[in-house]
Amino acid sequence: MVQRWLALARFVFTCWKLNLAGAMEFRLSFLLTAGMMVVNNTVWIVFWGIYFSRFKVVNGWEFQDVMMMWAVSSGGFGLAATLFGNTFRIATLVAGGQLDIYLAQPKPVLLHVLISRMSVSAIGDILFAVTLFVMFGDTSWLGVLKFVLAMLIAMLIFIFFMVGVHSLAFFIGNAEGLAHQLFNAILAFSTYPTGIFRGWGKLMLFTVIPAGFISYMPIGLLRQVEPLFLGQALGVTALLSLFGFGLFHLGLKRYSSGNMISMRM
Repeated sequence: MVQRWLALARFVFTCWKLNLAGAMEFRLSFLLTAGMMVVNNTVWIVFWGIYFSRFKVVNGWEFQDVMMMWAVSSGGFGLAATLFGNTFRIATLVAGGQLDIYLAQPKPVLLHVLISRMSVSAIGDILFAVTLFVMFGDTSWLGVLKFVLAMLIAMLIFIFFMVGVHSLAFFIGNAEGLAHQLFNAILAFSTYPTGIFRGWGKLMLFTVIPAGFISYMPIGLLRQVEPLFLGQALGVTALLSLFGFGLFHLGLKRYSSGNMISMRM
């Protein structure tokens, strides 16, 4: 059993290494793509900086909290898109009958699908998140551990929420449009303080679109650990993981081959 897990770990790290090597083949393009993502995110930080220069506190949220919210959100998304880049393309693969190559190999299908692609621009999100944390976060050992935990929770929420949404393609056909809209929703709402939402809007952020468990991290984990929130966040992450994993494999039984002849090197 141990050897099997070690072999799987070597397979995952090899895929990541090859993805990075492929991205670094065109270094100028790599640097420009990652750099533009940092610039894009910085524009929003400038916006929030201007806002907080006039209003010091927004429903209990301070400028540092918003910076950490952006760090957690962009870092979680960056890790998901960099290490598990096909998370956001599953519906396309299903609709195009492109899962055949993964089914033909003796590796866990979902894991193999997810790690087979890397988003180069998302590396810029990770660098941006680390920069924000160094500038505004608690850089003690405990602060670093809490920040890493927050990013891992955010990463898993992004991954398995989108796996579940994209897996609808097995049942309703072309689900790319729906998946794209829900991706934009969870990404957008994870970068706004939960304190500005009320009633049904706030309820939706902690249920239908679980972006609230990402955006509340600066208050419920980084500023001070709220055991109830942390327990809820971990529980929702576990439920989303089971939901995404289960729906993907349930849908896989309905998958129709595209009869494509292809090879992975």
